[in-house]
Amino acid sequence: MSSTLIVGIDISSELNAASFIDEAGNRLVKKALFFPNDLDGAQQLIDFTISLAQQFNISSIKFGMEATSHYAWHLHTFLASSPELAPFNPLFYVINPSIIKSFKGAYIHLPKTDSVDATVIAECVRFGQVKPTPLPDLRYAALQRLTRMRYHIVRSLVREKNRALNLISFKFSTYPSECPFSNIFGKASLAIIENFTPDDIASMPLDNLIDFIVKNGNNRLSDPTQIAKTLKAAANRAYRLHPDLAEANDLALSMTLENIRFLESQLKKLDGEISRQLKAFNQTLTTIPGIGDVLAA
Repeated sequence: MSSTLIVGIDISSELNAASFIDEAGNRLVKKALFFPNDLDGAQQLIDFTISLAQQFNISSIKFGMEATSHYAWHLHTFLASSPELAPFNPLFYVINPSIIKSFKGAYIHLPKTDSVDATVIAECVRFGQVKPTPLPDLRYAALQRLTRMRYHIVRSLVREKNRALNLISFKFSTYPSECPFSNIFGKASLAIIENFTPDDIASMPLDNLIDFIVKNGNNRLSDPTQIAKTLKAAANRAYRLHPDLAEANDLALSMTLENIRFLESQLKKLDGEISRQLKAFNQTLTTIPGIGDVLAA
């Protein structure tokens, strides 16, 4: 009898199926083992695998599973850290779904049962066309989660800003193309958009508009007078929005700008955590001019 046990695991969100074969492809258990995808289920798999290994005098065990998003993560790490499995020098193969799909095409004779994928995964490991997957470094895993979350937030922020630009254009048609501020989503620019209509700006005394710009620009704007004049000129040329539409548009714009501010605060918080996590690594990327913690991560 072969001294290596190969366990193919078909993973799903709630219920997993495991198929057990030896190096010759013989099924050591006629029916697949079904176990819940939780801590108790994982321990059930360990207990069953060890009893089978003892029954057939197994010296080493190989586990194969499909890389199914986060579903395989917990089972993989739990099995890899099990002291009960350690004497069997377990190897783990987390396999790309496309490889399994291609491999499955050669097994047209397999029965159409719930355990067929588990058997195919075991066979894929048996033929040795895949390499063992090391247990992920949790430091990298944590950084990976953070950078993926950052990517998600940035994409959401871009969508919200595009939506805001459409709403701003609807309220003040000439503003997006003639905005006198360097950043249309800066503090002073948004203060203008949120507080005034084109009619308000056109009729407001120039000095009052300048004072408002200076106050909301924290005295950092180089030429508030020219900014005010540009705003007045743009306001005079802008289309006027019907009052019935203006109220609804203002509400939508206000909510969108709140979303933008929230996402920007989340991004700032996330960047701080990424910088903190990066300190766990001995790296030289951040010594290169222009590369900060976020880009290095």
